[in-house]
Amino acid sequence: MLMQKDLIGLEISISKTNADKLMNASKAGKNAIYYLPGHGGRITNGLGQALVARAYEVVGRETMGDFKKLDFNDQVTTIASDIKEHFWREDAKIIANSFGGYLLLHALSKLTPYIGKILLLSPIVGEFSSEEISMGFIPPYADRLSELARSNQYPAPMNCSFHVGSEDWQSNPENVTKFASLLGLPVTVVPNAGHQLPKDYVSSLLDNF
Repeated sequence: MLMQKDLIGLEISISKTNADKLMNASKAGKNAIYYLPGHGGRITNGLGQALVARAYEVVGRETMGDFKKLDFNDQVTTIASDIKEHFWREDAKIIANSFGGYLLLHALSKLTPYIGKILLLSPIVGEFSSEEISMGFIPPYADRLSELARSNQYPAPMNCSFHVGSEDWQSNPENVTKFASLLGLPVTVVPNAGHQLPKDYVSSLLDNF
């Protein structure tokens, strides 16, 4: 069963239901942002705080609590539903970071080309590993995004940009660039940056988003 109670909204009364939070975000128009942080991240910290400081009303999903317990496909379906029902406007804005980007890209694959604006920061697009530290990660359906893109079946968003660090072994700039290029979308590889992009760089992106 898809759980609506995990939708988090900043600066919204905790007594309100998540449907209320989403409706408030819908009515907020340009002042609302749908945010998906990385695995285990909170939308009340870091980037979420930076968005609130810029007078945005922030809602989103965190891979924690009951939402984390959902099957991957149910997580993706929940996010797709959030977007379709409450953030399907030309002036809507979505930001996703790391594994949040992976969830978002899968959710978007279930929809028609997204008409709003999307900012992807260090997104995961498939399997990754590092020989230097002997670590790796194979996310669910690791090849699905690339397969859809290669077969020209991925519904590319109309206004989306990718940003990845040149030294990011998790997002892997080569993988991100290949995927985005198949969709005809712009990629910025940030020199000497790792998985956590420089604060000044991200701040500039937010100021111009």
